[in-house]
Amino acid sequence: MFEERFEKLGMTEQENFKRILNWILAHTFLTQMQYNFSDSLRNTNPDYVFVERNFELFQEYLQYGGFQLERDSNYGVISLSSSYDANRHQFNKFTTLMVYVLRLIYEEEREKLSLSREIFTTTGDLVHKMISLGIMGKKPADSILRDSLRHLNRFNIVNKADGSWENAGTRLLILPTILFIVTNERISNMYTLLEDSSEAKEEEEFTEVEQD
Repeated sequence: MFEERFEKLGMTEQENFKRILNWILAHTFLTQMQYNFSDSLRNTNPDYVFVERNFELFQEYLQYGGFQLERDSNYGVISLSSSYDANRHQFNKFTTLMVYVLRLIYEEEREKLSLSREIFTTTGDLVHKMISLGIMGKKPADSILRDSLRHLNRFNIVNKADGSWENAGTRLLILPTILFIVTNERISNMYTLLEDSSEAKEEEEFTEVEQD
């Protein structure tokens, strides 16, 4: 039973369990590696290690609330999903299209790499890619660009170095979580979304991630 196994944890471990549980509910994805822009080093995320060590305990607790916790050791991603629509977060259409383009960039850049698993782009390159694909005719307003990237950062999909999100030269780290929000099956729908974006700019469409 959950209660018995939880009580076997030390006080510090119990507090870590509560803290990390709340973080996962708020952010959906937890990654094994953390990248430090200041020294260009990647470090193991201790929270990921803790969840991995107590994975069945987290799973059992979350199942009571209708959540599913999954782990992909190959990419170092722990992800949360829900069986109920009330706990599904919806991106607006622009953010949805941005996610798909980030996935394309991730795939293109990954093919060029041999050792490093970090995939980088810049805000300027992202905007240029969106324009070249016909998603938009010109650079969006800074507020729209900033809000969308902040939204993706909240769900641990992108991180950035110093600088404003909307600054063209700001380096963006695309996390492997992009592979789980835009699966191989979903990416096949991208061209449909692109066609819709050119025909109905104001129409609202959504993609989903899980949140508390």
